[in-house]
Amino acid sequence: MRVTIFGGHGHVALLLAPLLVEAGHDVQSVIRNPDHVDDVAATGATPVVSSVESAGTPELTSLLEVQDAVVWSAGAGGGDPTRTMAVDRDGAIRSMEAAEAAGVLRYVMVSFSGAFPEFLVGADDPFRPYMDAKIAADEHLRASGLDWTILAPGPLTFDPGHGTVNPSAARGEGDTAPRELVAQVAAAVIDDARASRRTLVVGEGDVPIDEWLGSMG
Repeated sequence: MRVTIFGGHGHVALLLAPLLVEAGHDVQSVIRNPDHVDDVAATGATPVVSSVESAGTPELTSLLEVQDAVVWSAGAGGGDPTRTMAVDRDGAIRSMEAAEAAGVLRYVMVSFSGAFPEFLVGADDPFRPYMDAKIAADEHLRASGLDWTILAPGPLTFDPGHGTVNPSAARGEGDTAPRELVAQVAAAVIDDARASRRTLVVGEGDVPIDEWLGSMG
């Protein structure tokens, strides 16, 4: 498959790209900062410099032509609520619209386990804009015509990922999830129909990813 990763210099993306390349996929990773080109190239992916914050849908559509799948792993990094909305909500939604316009049906979103309205914090909480942005993006994706999978990991760690999950991981705070494990799950589901149109809560555990996917009815 030809796979485009948005947020190509993020921790998860830098772990994901070599897994996809090793599996035989042709990967391009979209980054905002040209200083990160060498880091991305070292993963085996082709770096593409473009800002998801400012790129319009036509530009993103052109970028996605002849691609087979999209992985959204971009984010504003918190701090500025306006920029959070511009990237985590608006940029993500434009990438979905672009994927549909370009005929790219497969779309994997890296979200988080608390991205559901029932877990919203108060309006004055500094985490609220990020939650609002991610919930809006996820809901737009679920309502789209894309063949989507949403990955909803719990709090992320830098621990090694062992390719095993907790199938009982719950929404909300959720189990902790190594970034490497999130990358491993994303690589596993990219071309696996068992993950189609599902929100998968990802937490560290002892069940192999393939067995977990096989258990889904």
